[in-house]
Amino acid sequence: MLDSQLGWLQDAAHANLIRRGLRGLEKEALRVDSEGHLSARMHPTRLGSALTHPYLTTDYSEALLEFVTPAYPTNWETFQFLCDSHCFVCQNLEGELLWAQSMPCIVNPSQDLPVASYGPSNIGQMKTIYRRGLGYRYGRAMQAIAGVHYNYSLPISFWEPFREQQKKTEVLGSFISAQYMGLVRNYRRLAWLFIYLFGASPALCKSFCPEGHEILEELDPSTWHGPFSTSLRMSDIGYRNKTQAELQISANSLTEYTAGLAAAVTTPNADYEKIGVRVNGEYRQLSVNILQIENEYYSSIRPKPAIGSDAPLTVDLRGAGVEYVEVRTLDINMLDPVGVNQNQLRFAEAALIYCLLAESPPIDAVEQAEIDARDLAVALEGRKPGLMLLENGHDVSLQARGIVLVDRIQEVAAILDVDGEGYLAAVEAQRAALMEPKLTPSAQILEGIRDSDQSFLEFTLDLSKAHAEYFCQLRLSPEKMALFTTAAERSLERTQALEQSSGPTFEAYLASYFERL
Repeated sequence: MLDSQLGWLQDAAHANLIRRGLRGLEKEALRVDSEGHLSARMHPTRLGSALTHPYLTTDYSEALLEFVTPAYPTNWETFQFLCDSHCFVCQNLEGELLWAQSMPCIVNPSQDLPVASYGPSNIGQMKTIYRRGLGYRYGRAMQAIAGVHYNYSLPISFWEPFREQQKKTEVLGSFISAQYMGLVRNYRRLAWLFIYLFGASPALCKSFCPEGHEILEELDPSTWHGPFSTSLRMSDIGYRNKTQAELQISANSLTEYTAGLAAAVTTPNADYEKIGVRVNGEYRQLSVNILQIENEYYSSIRPKPAIGSDAPLTVDLRGAGVEYVEVRTLDINMLDPVGVNQNQLRFAEAALIYCLLAESPPIDAVEQAEIDARDLAVALEGRKPGLMLLENGHDVSLQARGIVLVDRIQEVAAILDVDGEGYLAAVEAQRAALMEPKLTPSAQILEGIRDSDQSFLEFTLDLSKAHAEYFCQLRLSPEKMALFTTAAERSLERTQALEQSSGPTFEAYLASYFERL
């Protein structure tokens, strides 16, 4: 199947179509002070309103910035916008820094991580309470972990010819959603490869995990590290937790996916019932259900609708179908000032197209368990010599299986690279990292910490300062400066208008939201 798809794509007209996809990035970064402590300041007014700004918002914490790029037709434009937004932010932080790592800075267990505040409007209250609920459910420290998300969609002009090539007769919208769900399944199968190649969190401050972990060793009195770890962020030290691990949302079809999410958002959880929803007049969470809203479900990749309505995600997916995917397995690459590089973006694009083209059978419970086990093993010990992974009931070599996948991804890269845009070079760089684990970001970061004779905190803080200096020395053009300044001003105006508008009580607003499920 893959060979016939690749043959079809080698036709110049079809190859030109697939190169016209849209790419976007979302990147989180903690604001810290000059000593590496989490910022206690509110979201800077100069950056606009986190509630309505299209490019600069916050994630869980008031101190956790989130950069959002528009969708662009090239990775370079997407990357450049992310660089420009970093310039604007770094030049408006007034003495603060952006933490260069996925794993947090100094975390004081006795000091609550400040939850992001979005104001008194109904949508603002809902966003704040949702985040408060995450803190009650999973602990606030975990919510300080940061990452990079890569968003990708094929151009709408690609799908009709592709449907003809597939000899499918279903409605185009249904066909597109089914193809994206196939991509999602295949990405789940190879997510471990991204964790190995792009994991960049092999160490962390002991303040984040005072009790340690069976694979962690002391690097210095204040630093834990996994000797062969690639991504502690993607391990059970980071995002993985028992309740979420037990929540299996099928990606075998869009219908199954939305039904699974809807069930999780409407099914009570005994532990969350103990927390309560509204206690002494204050909301602790939006509901006592397994998920408060669909975005609480953590997965390596999400199918998304392009529309940005205020309806539940499942409603939008059922109505508009899948229009793009969001890859969530990239750590912040602290070796690059912006946290990601173009080689990573090019490889990610080629890999996603491979996931679309390759055969994608349904995933049953047994295979999903193997997927979860692979992801965890690679996150914790991906660089361990001779590491074996479980696939289809058999142990396979990480290196050998990775090379097979990279070979197929390279075939896609060759089609994308017709104008010498660096896709083949990006794949070759990842092949080299498979053959030589010391070339992975995780290995380079550990080596950097050791060579510097510094702690995780000191090493990351120095890099954070270097990155801030780099961005502060750059000068945005008047047009780009005006873009970000105007966006900040308009976001403040939109938020003020929201807060001054009349509407239902928050209780009625929340009830109406969940009634739409």
